[in-house]
Amino acid sequence: MKRTEFLIFLFVFLLVFSLLQYTFSIKKAPNATVNDVFVGVDVAYGDIAAVKSRIDEVSSYTNLVVIGSTSITYDPAKCTEICQYAYDRDMSFMIYSSDRLQQEWVEDAVNRWGNRFLGIYVWDEAGGKQLDQTNDMIVRNASDPAQAERAFVRILNWGINYTVNYTTPYKSINLPAFSSDYALYWFDYKAGYTAVFAEFGWNYSRELNIGLVRGAATAQNKDWGVTITWTYTTPPYIESGELLYYDLKLAYDNGAKYIMVFDGNEDWTQGILKAEHLQAIQQFWQYIQKTPRTPNSPRDRAAYVLPDNYAYGFRGPKDKIWGLWEANDFPMQLCTSLNDVMKQYGSKLDIIYDDPATPNCTSAYSRVVFWNGTVRGE
Repeated sequence: MKRTEFLIFLFVFLLVFSLLQYTFSIKKAPNATVNDVFVGVDVAYGDIAAVKSRIDEVSSYTNLVVIGSTSITYDPAKCTEICQYAYDRDMSFMIYSSDRLQQEWVEDAVNRWGNRFLGIYVWDEAGGKQLDQTNDMIVRNASDPAQAERAFVRILNWGINYTVNYTTPYKSINLPAFSSDYALYWFDYKAGYTAVFAEFGWNYSRELNIGLVRGAATAQNKDWGVTITWTYTTPPYIESGELLYYDLKLAYDNGAKYIMVFDGNEDWTQGILKAEHLQAIQQFWQYIQKTPRTPNSPRDRAAYVLPDNYAYGFRGPKDKIWGLWEANDFPMQLCTSLNDVMKQYGSKLDIIYDDPATPNCTSAYSRVVFWNGTVRGE
């Protein structure tokens, strides 16, 4: 009788133990299995409790959080608290800064969190602000596009290096640098960013921006991503959950390594994501569990080659070259030519530059169409 009771007890124990293991594996599997993409939320507000709440909401179906408010990132104690909170929930993270952080904090962060501390999100939209002539534009005058490019790359490179490079008595710390933009990705990469995130928002063409950012990243051997941001300047700010899911999937299917949703209102005081948006992100997380990506080679895509240092935004006749020179007939011809090629290849088109700094980048593609009408390849 005792032997029978013992066997029953052992059977029940093993059954419960197996169920617990299974439950734990379901909970933990997403972060373990998705190893070629970072999916997350950019929390652009400074309420510590609200940020923690958002992390709690999404931590089971994301693996990245961007700490996007300087009211947190410029306060070492608050920044440490939030980063540790994300770390304890098995998430990777990057922090926003447009200035140099305290060196002691950076050293401690690298030692404490290792490669889960991805780096610094440095500045924001440098290329777009240049084209739109905002107060933050980098180059205010130049004699020609070549000089404008040199100035843009040099000044932005200085700013990036100032923010991410730290020299200690024992070692040098060079953190990866990230940013989002909506134009001129090629020149952002030349300035030194590790990865640039194309912004999906407003009424901008998704395929055009994928082609521009992926082409620039491929040619310069960098990573790229997508930030899904505002569609409207007033609430609800962001697109519907249905459209959000479509954009998330579009970014993933086309090879983005970083895929994020911007979560902040115009006053940077609270989040904007509703239940439908969180549900879309969760649905997307489930999609990528079931749909592992196959290796994607430039040989499977075509390339369109733009003239060297010709910084044009492709948003219409009001776009200026480098934000400094009025567009003439040539940009319109260029837009027509590029549009024809995009109709043929869609999201299988990369857009690159005829840049002496990357002389062999066109050789990776099966078909190359140049801005002057020359066509090479299949």
